[in-house]
Amino acid sequence: MILPTLLTAALVLVVLLVVAIALIKISNVLRSIGGTPTSYLAKLRLGLRAIESETGHLTPNVVRLNEGLTQIAGGLDAVDGHLVGTINAAVAQPRYKPKSKKKG
Repeated sequence: MILPTLLTAALVLVVLLVVAIALIKISNVLRSIGGTPTSYLAKLRLGLRAIESETGHLTPNVVRLNEGLTQIAGGLDAVDGHLVGTINAAVAQPRYKPKSKKKG
């Protein structure tokens, strides 16, 4: 009766030891990825902050550019309508037939 209890306790200790070792290994890998100021994650974060500060002034300019392009699109729609009208008027005209020259 005591032997199964001792074996169960030993098995539980082995499982806990394996889990502890795995957690230590995972912690070491995570620390190497992003836990220090010289890690890859820290370098990436620094680069992304630099990009954000360098491109932060673009937002208001893009909004103004978008408004201007919207106005241009409206003007181009009007030009398209005029061109369609011109083409339709040209197509409705009688065809010009040049006179043939006589050879003589």
